[in-house]
Amino acid sequence: MRRGIPFVVSGPSGAGKGTLVQALLREVADLKFSISATTRPARAGELNGVHYFFLDRGEFERRIAAHDFLEWSEYCGNLYGTLRSQVEADLAAGRDVLFDIEVNGARRIKQELPDAALVFILPPSFAELAVRIRRRGSETETSLARRLERAREEIRFLPEYDYLVINECVERACAQLRAILEAERRRVSRLDAGWLDAYLQKGAL
Repeated sequence: MRRGIPFVVSGPSGAGKGTLVQALLREVADLKFSISATTRPARAGELNGVHYFFLDRGEFERRIAAHDFLEWSEYCGNLYGTLRSQVEADLAAGRDVLFDIEVNGARRIKQELPDAALVFILPPSFAELAVRIRRRGSETETSLARRLERAREEIRFLPEYDYLVINECVERACAQLRAILEAERRRVSRLDAGWLDAYLQKGAL
Protein backbone atom coordinates (compact mmCIF):
# COMPACT_ATOMS: atom_id res chain seq x y z
CA MET A 1 0.00 0.00 0.00
CA ARG A 2 1.35 3.42 -0.95
CA ARG A 3 1.34 6.40 1.38
CA GLY A 4 -1.45 8.90 0.71
CA ILE A 5 -0.82 12.10 -1.22
CA PRO A 6 -1.10 15.54 0.42
CA PHE A 7 -2.95 17.41 -2.37
CA VAL A 8 -2.97 21.16 -1.76
CA VAL A 9 -5.21 23.61 -3.66
CA SER A 10 -4.78 27.38 -3.31
CA GLY A 11 -5.90 30.49 -5.16
CA PRO A 12 -7.04 34.05 -4.58
CA SER A 13 -10.57 34.93 -3.53
CA GLY A 14 -12.73 34.92 -6.66
CA ALA A 15 -10.77 32.21 -8.47
CA GLY A 16 -13.51 29.63 -7.82
CA LYS A 17 -11.28 27.41 -5.70
CA GLY A 18 -14.03 26.35 -3.29
CA THR A 19 -16.35 25.33 -6.12
CA LEU A 20 -13.62 23.21 -7.70
CA VAL A 21 -12.69 21.57 -4.39
CA GLN A 22 -16.30 20.54 -3.74
CA ALA A 23 -16.67 19.23 -7.30
CA LEU A 24 -13.47 17.19 -6.97
CA LEU A 25 -14.63 15.70 -3.67
CA ARG A 26 -17.91 14.65 -5.29
CA GLU A 27 -16.15 13.04 -8.25
CA VAL A 28 -13.28 11.27 -6.45
CA ALA A 29 -14.70 8.91 -3.84
CA ASP A 30 -11.41 7.95 -2.17
CA LEU A 31 -10.25 11.53 -1.48
CA LYS A 32 -10.31 12.82 2.13
CA PHE A 33 -10.85 16.51 2.86
CA SER A 34 -8.59 17.99 5.53
CA ILE A 35 -10.79 19.43 8.30
CA SER A 36 -9.29 22.44 10.04
CA ALA A 37 -9.33 23.18 13.76
CA THR A 38 -10.54 26.58 14.91
CA THR A 39 -11.24 28.61 18.03
CA ARG A 40 -14.25 30.35 16.55
CA PRO A 41 -17.66 29.26 17.86
CA ALA A 42 -19.64 26.76 15.82
CA ARG A 43 -22.35 28.30 13.65
CA ALA A 44 -25.86 26.91 13.35
CA GLY A 45 -25.73 23.49 11.69
CA GLU A 46 -21.97 23.07 12.04
CA LEU A 47 -20.76 19.82 13.60
CA ASN A 48 -17.51 19.14 15.43
CA GLY A 49 -15.29 16.88 13.34
CA VAL A 50 -17.38 17.45 10.22
CA HIS A 51 -17.06 21.16 9.42
CA TYR A 52 -14.25 21.99 11.87
CA PHE A 53 -12.61 20.65 14.98
CA PHE A 54 -13.78 23.26 17.50
CA LEU A 55 -11.21 23.98 20.23
CA ASP A 56 -11.10 26.62 22.92
CA ARG A 57 -8.20 29.06 22.68
CA GLY A 58 -6.28 27.54 25.58
CA GLU A 59 -6.38 24.07 24.03
CA PHE A 60 -5.41 25.47 20.63
CA GLU A 61 -2.41 27.32 22.10
CA ARG A 62 -1.32 24.21 24.02
CA ARG A 63 -1.38 22.30 20.74
CA ILE A 64 0.70 25.03 19.07
CA ALA A 65 3.31 24.68 21.82
CA ALA A 66 3.30 20.89 21.35
CA HIS A 67 3.83 21.27 17.55
CA ASP A 68 0.53 19.52 16.90
CA PHE A 69 -0.25 21.67 13.85
CA LEU A 70 1.20 21.33 10.36
CA GLU A 71 0.27 24.99 9.93
CA TRP A 72 -1.80 27.57 11.75
CA SER A 73 -2.77 31.23 11.49
CA GLU A 74 -4.96 33.86 13.12
CA TYR A 75 -7.79 35.53 11.21
CA CYS A 76 -10.26 38.09 12.59
CA GLY A 77 -9.31 37.20 16.15
CA ASN A 78 -9.77 33.44 15.72
CA LEU A 79 -7.12 30.74 15.30
CA TYR A 80 -7.23 28.19 12.48
CA GLY A 81 -4.91 25.25 11.91
CA THR A 82 -4.34 21.82 10.37
CA LEU A 83 -3.93 19.02 12.92
CA ARG A 84 -0.82 16.98 12.24
CA SER A 85 -2.12 13.76 13.85
CA GLN A 86 -5.30 13.70 11.76
CA VAL A 87 -3.48 14.23 8.47
CA GLU A 88 -0.65 11.81 9.23
CA ALA A 89 -3.13 9.08 10.18
CA ASP A 90 -4.96 9.45 6.87
CA LEU A 91 -1.75 9.53 4.82
CA ALA A 92 -0.32 6.50 6.63
CA ALA A 93 -3.55 4.61 5.86
CA GLY A 94 -3.04 5.32 2.15
CA ARG A 95 -5.76 7.97 1.88
CA ASP A 96 -5.09 11.01 -0.29
CA VAL A 97 -5.84 14.22 1.61
CA LEU A 98 -7.16 17.38 -0.06
CA PHE A 99 -6.27 20.76 1.46
CA ASP A 100 -8.11 23.97 0.56
CA ILE A 101 -5.70 26.48 2.00
CA GLU A 102 -4.13 29.91 1.45
CA VAL A 103 -0.57 30.37 0.23
CA ASN A 104 1.21 30.75 3.59
CA GLY A 105 -0.44 27.60 4.90
CA ALA A 106 0.48 25.78 1.70
CA ARG A 107 4.14 26.77 2.11
CA ARG A 108 4.18 25.42 5.65
CA ILE A 109 2.54 22.15 4.60
CA LYS A 110 5.15 21.75 1.86
CA GLN A 111 7.87 22.26 4.47
CA GLU A 112 6.33 19.66 6.77
CA LEU A 113 5.25 17.26 4.00
CA PRO A 114 7.77 17.59 1.13
CA ASP A 115 5.86 15.05 -1.00
CA ALA A 116 2.81 17.35 -1.14
CA ALA A 117 1.51 18.29 -4.60
CA LEU A 118 0.60 21.99 -4.81
CA VAL A 119 -1.96 23.31 -7.31
CA PHE A 120 -2.73 27.00 -7.86
CA ILE A 121 -6.11 28.11 -9.25
CA LEU A 122 -6.48 31.31 -11.31
CA PRO A 123 -9.30 32.85 -13.35
CA PRO A 124 -8.59 33.56 -17.06
CA SER A 125 -7.33 37.07 -16.28
CA PHE A 126 -6.80 39.45 -13.39
CA ALA A 127 -9.55 41.66 -14.81
CA GLU A 128 -11.94 38.68 -14.65
CA LEU A 129 -10.97 38.17 -11.02
CA ALA A 130 -12.12 41.73 -10.25
CA VAL A 131 -15.37 41.13 -12.13
CA ARG A 132 -16.10 37.95 -10.16
CA ILE A 133 -15.48 39.60 -6.79
CA ARG A 134 -17.57 42.65 -7.73
CA ARG A 135 -20.38 40.38 -8.92
CA ARG A 136 -20.85 39.10 -5.37
CA GLY A 137 -22.22 42.50 -4.41
CA SER A 138 -20.61 42.35 -0.97
CA GLU A 139 -17.63 44.64 -1.55
CA THR A 140 -17.18 48.40 -1.44
CA GLU A 141 -14.65 49.89 -3.83
CA THR A 142 -12.24 50.17 -0.89
CA SER A 143 -12.62 46.54 0.19
CA LEU A 144 -12.45 45.42 -3.45
CA ALA A 145 -9.14 47.23 -3.84
CA ARG A 146 -7.84 45.49 -0.71
CA ARG A 147 -8.93 42.08 -1.99
CA LEU A 148 -7.27 42.66 -5.36
CA GLU A 149 -4.03 43.77 -3.71
CA ARG A 150 -4.12 40.64 -1.53
CA ALA A 151 -4.71 38.59 -4.69
CA ARG A 152 -1.65 40.15 -6.33
CA GLU A 153 0.44 39.21 -3.31
CA GLU A 154 -0.86 35.62 -3.37
CA ILE A 155 -0.31 35.21 -7.12
CA ARG A 156 3.36 36.09 -6.66
CA PHE A 157 3.72 32.74 -4.85
CA LEU A 158 2.78 30.86 -8.04
CA PRO A 159 6.40 29.79 -8.85
CA GLU A 160 6.44 27.77 -5.60
CA TYR A 161 3.56 25.58 -6.83
CA ASP A 162 3.77 22.43 -8.95
CA TYR A 163 0.71 22.97 -11.16
CA LEU A 164 -1.47 25.78 -12.48
CA VAL A 165 -5.16 25.40 -13.39
CA ILE A 166 -6.98 28.24 -15.16
CA ASN A 167 -10.61 28.21 -14.07
CA GLU A 168 -12.47 29.53 -17.10
CA CYS A 169 -14.92 26.62 -17.22
CA VAL A 170 -15.65 24.75 -13.96
CA GLU A 171 -16.08 21.37 -15.68
CA ARG A 172 -12.82 21.69 -17.61
CA ALA A 173 -10.88 23.00 -14.61
CA CYS A 174 -12.19 20.17 -12.41
CA ALA A 175 -11.20 17.62 -15.07
CA GLN A 176 -7.68 19.10 -15.04
CA LEU A 177 -7.52 18.90 -11.24
CA ARG A 178 -8.63 15.28 -11.39
CA ALA A 179 -6.01 14.51 -14.06
CA ILE A 180 -3.28 16.06 -11.89
CA LEU A 181 -4.32 13.93 -8.93
CA GLU A 182 -4.38 10.78 -11.07
CA ALA A 183 -0.90 11.58 -12.44
CA GLU A 184 0.44 12.09 -8.91
CA ARG A 185 -1.01 8.71 -7.90
CA ARG A 186 1.04 7.10 -10.67
CA ARG A 187 4.31 8.84 -9.85
CA VAL A 188 6.97 6.13 -9.49
CA SER A 189 8.53 7.86 -6.48
CA ARG A 190 5.29 7.26 -4.54
CA LEU A 191 5.44 3.46 -4.89
CA ASP A 192 6.19 1.39 -1.79
CA ALA A 193 9.83 0.36 -1.52
CA GLY A 194 8.94 -3.31 -1.95
CA TRP A 195 6.43 -2.86 -4.78
CA LEU A 196 8.76 -3.81 -7.63
CA ASP A 197 10.02 -6.97 -5.89
CA ALA A 198 6.46 -8.01 -5.12
CA TYR A 199 5.47 -7.38 -8.74
CA LEU A 200 8.33 -9.51 -10.08
CA GLN A 201 7.67 -12.31 -7.62
CA LYS A 202 4.11 -12.64 -8.85
CA GLY A 203 5.47 -13.70 -12.23
CA ALA A 204 8.21 -15.99 -10.93
CA LEU A 205 8.17 -19.58 -12.26
